[in-house]
Amino acid sequence: MRPPARLQAAIEVLDGVLAAARDGGAAADSILQAYLRSRRFIGAKDRAAIRDLVWAAIRHSGERPVSGRAALLGYLLASAPEALSSFDGSDHAPHPVEEGEPQTPATAAPAWLLPVLEARFGNDLPQALAALSARAPLDIRVNRLTGMTRAQVAARLPCAAEPVHVAGLTLADALRLPAGTRLEGHPLRKTGAIEVQDAGSQAVVELAGARPGMAVVDLCAGAGGKSLALASALGGAGRILATDTDRSRLAALAPRARRAGALGMIETRLLDPGREATQLADWAGQADVVLIDAPCSGTGTWRRNPELRWRLTPFRLERLWALQARLLRLGAALVRPGGRLIYAVCSVLDSEGPDIIRAWHRETGIAPARTLALSPHIHGCDGFFIATFEMPC
Repeated sequence: MRPPARLQAAIEVLDGVLAAARDGGAAADSILQAYLRSRRFIGAKDRAAIRDLVWAAIRHSGERPVSGRAALLGYLLASAPEALSSFDGSDHAPHPVEEGEPQTPATAAPAWLLPVLEARFGNDLPQALAALSARAPLDIRVNRLTGMTRAQVAARLPCAAEPVHVAGLTLADALRLPAGTRLEGHPLRKTGAIEVQDAGSQAVVELAGARPGMAVVDLCAGAGGKSLALASALGGAGRILATDTDRSRLAALAPRARRAGALGMIETRLLDPGREATQLADWAGQADVVLIDAPCSGTGTWRRNPELRWRLTPFRLERLWALQARLLRLGAALVRPGGRLIYAVCSVLDSEGPDIIRAWHRETGIAPARTLALSPHIHGCDGFFIATFEMPC
């Protein structure tokens, strides 16, 4: 595959990512994988080159570009202008660059969001944006249910791995590997001994305080990453109800739970939006722990999912606030007297974290026992806001 063909392939992928960002479609990595899967003639080196071009162009711009071509041109002009000679209009190549055509400038965040981020980070804004734009390391969690220790796992990994500490929390099962480490197909992953999970997410589960024998609800379980971590914390003794309104994401949990040795501990329940309280009536006031990993802007995960910057709008953010407040009320009703409620968002926006909790306090009189705001530039993990509540007896 010639370099011009690689550029054209990257443009086509970027056009797909932009369409998905506009219409609420699949994530960028899924679009890229589907593109390459449908073109099996593309060799390994070409695939890697296309992948690098796509992600570099996405990271280049916080604003949604007008086209995949504009995104790639902006990145190349800033970082590799010599590549523009490959826009030559030959077979499978991009057509030549025209004078005045759109070229996306380098930005770290959408312009409308910058004042909000400045209010959050103050003088640390440049460092915070740099960290949110950088490539993330690879964090994994050792699954206690397989009987392997962290030291045993570290000895079998393909590169050096370090323990992880976050904001004074000791994450006993966490290991950090260099950015770009690939574990697809590794025996430890195939056998369920490890799960890829950011240290911030592991901190959420640590603060949940799940212990053997407890009954736990993971209210927004998605594909079940935190449900599996909770099962590991329960040590095989206890039960977990994992719920979500997204059928496809929740369906991914069962095979993961089977591989991790947690299938018998986890019940999944698909919920209908607006009817969740009725469908969870049997758990009302019964759970020792309820975890609400609420849908959010995902601003804390930009380093892993930089195309999320292209999806976020003020209108979508307002809709998320209403959903987050509703989920807090729903989750609180499931906690037994004296139990624990955990609210978490992978966001660095105050409006999705402290502001939601202050409104909840005004509404219920229940103050958080602890809050924790995590930022990549300080804590080295994804951005999170976490609040824990000890519910009154």
